[in-house]
Amino acid sequence: MAIRLLFTFIFTFILLPSFTQHNAKNLGARSSAMAGSGVANCGFWGAINNQATLGYNKQWGAGFYYENSFLVKELSLNTISVVMPTNKGSFALNIVHFGYSQYSESKVGIAYGMALSERFAVGVQMDYLRTDIGNEYGSKDIFSFEVGIIAKLTETVTLGAHVFNPIQAKLNDYNNERIPALIKLGVEWELADNFIAIGEIQSDIDSDIAIIAGLEYRIKEILYTRIGVGSGPNIFSFGVGLNFKNIRLDFSSSMNQTLGYSPQISLFYRTNK
Repeated sequence: MAIRLLFTFIFTFILLPSFTQHNAKNLGARSSAMAGSGVANCGFWGAINNQATLGYNKQWGAGFYYENSFLVKELSLNTISVVMPTNKGSFALNIVHFGYSQYSESKVGIAYGMALSERFAVGVQMDYLRTDIGNEYGSKDIFSFEVGIIAKLTETVTLGAHVFNPIQAKLNDYNNERIPALIKLGVEWELADNFIAIGEIQSDIDSDIAIIAGLEYRIKEILYTRIGVGSGPNIFSFGVGLNFKNIRLDFSSSMNQTLGYSPQISLFYRTNK
């Protein structure tokens, strides 16, 4: 037990600094299959990756995402998202939980996105962040927010930008420790009716810029295949997706050459338009 606890804390505090930023990559197995890119994608998981995409949503929906980082169950991440359309946009409830009983991080967000025109939308999410550490170390509660924009430059090119925690909320009074702001900027290009390319850069004030990219190819109406590569850290990813009218099921896995595989799965349901 002591070895497992030590192993988990090493991964959490040294090898996984990205999640300490609470939003270091885009969620959903579709994005994970393309190296975590997707800030410019207006699909279901845009509700949590870039709240501006909610401005174009016209359907009720609910989804679940699970990731098992490096096949270590203590490093599992679970996400639930519920989307509710209104006359001028959509609301969303987003819940993210990472870790296990001895160390965990949670985020609960209430989001709203609105389209200002057919080609431009904005969104915002208010966040409640909580960190729990076992063995009587206690917990920490923090409030912050995130904002995003979507610009449909042409019929086939979409630009997305997102900023998490622009106020750099304080994590600890000691040494004025703060959660870094995270900026994501990406583009999605529909090269053909069944072929999409995605590119993205991510950065915060404490880390080097990460560059990620991915491709998605629709083999048949219900079957998709995807690949992705990224730097900072260097990863390779791949996955498949199944689209059954109102239900989308996606599988993916990313590989770090040093730490190994991280499988992901997501499922969501949407009502008819």
